[in-house]
Amino acid sequence: MSTGSRTDPVAPRRPVHRVTIVGTGTIGASWATYYLARGFDVTATDPAPGAEAALRSYVAAAWDAAATLGLAPGASPERLSFTADLRQALADADFVQENAPERPELKVKLFADIDDATPPDAIIASSTSGITMSAIQAGCRHPERTVVGHPFNPPHVIPLVEVVGGSRTAPETVREVMAFYAAIGKKPIHLKKELPGHVANRIQVALYREVVYLIEQGVLDVADADDAVSWGPGLRWGVMGPSLLWHLGGGEGGIRHFMDTLMPRMVEAWQELGAPEFTPELREKIVSGVLEEAGGRSIDELAARRDAMLFGLLAVRASQGDLRPGADGRAEEGR
Repeated sequence: MSTGSRTDPVAPRRPVHRVTIVGTGTIGASWATYYLARGFDVTATDPAPGAEAALRSYVAAAWDAAATLGLAPGASPERLSFTADLRQALADADFVQENAPERPELKVKLFADIDDATPPDAIIASSTSGITMSAIQAGCRHPERTVVGHPFNPPHVIPLVEVVGGSRTAPETVREVMAFYAAIGKKPIHLKKELPGHVANRIQVALYREVVYLIEQGVLDVADADDAVSWGPGLRWGVMGPSLLWHLGGGEGGIRHFMDTLMPRMVEAWQELGAPEFTPELREKIVSGVLEEAGGRSIDELAARRDAMLFGLLAVRASQGDLRPGADGRAEEGR
């Protein structure tokens, strides 16, 4: 990545003390909760009517979950401020986390406005789930400090953040953002290339395509398909990624033995994977199956059950540390 020639010089970065959240829907509110839990001052802005009340309600409801995962010294919901005035919200930002709707024309205009109103030494990150930063930064005077920081939902629980710069993002911006997210307890991964949907969502889409195909073909009903993932490979994926797991699957010979003896069979199996036709009938079959599986439990009840299990898994992972040499799990706080 390189910095474009139309940019003005940018001052050295300053330490992050205040984070501005632009857009306070579900993702923005969850990010706000996380940054507050990590001990930052947070200013939030959103033009929607009732946005402040909805945000504060979300933070209050999510605070116990944040506390379960650990609070930084001085962390408090009282350090949240709100204004509908975008320029006011950005005036003293050290780091911006943008969470506006996924509309390219909106993102381009919004980022140009954020870039214009934010101190020149602040970093501007987007939570976009699919739009590339090269497209988003098109109208910015300082595109070198703009970057994608795409979380997994909900950000105040799930550690993963996908970091990827645009064609005019400075390499040092990517390095600083990676270090910042790691220092506040996130698990950032650096995407070396831009592509629509980034990485983790593409992996989800690939898996779900096969799940939908199996349902379409009458191989499994919805509940059994969910169990096939969550009680089988999903349990292992909560501990290690697929390539490292194949290293174990290769026995004493490890990944080399796996590639030599088992991978050819997997390559052959790729040709048999399905491409379902998503008909209205298939849609209703999945909807009915999910509602039956939910068993009358509300979205909030199911989310609480999910999060309780995630807390347990995260606690185990933290106690075991990172699998890679030289890594020790959650990084120290850095503000």
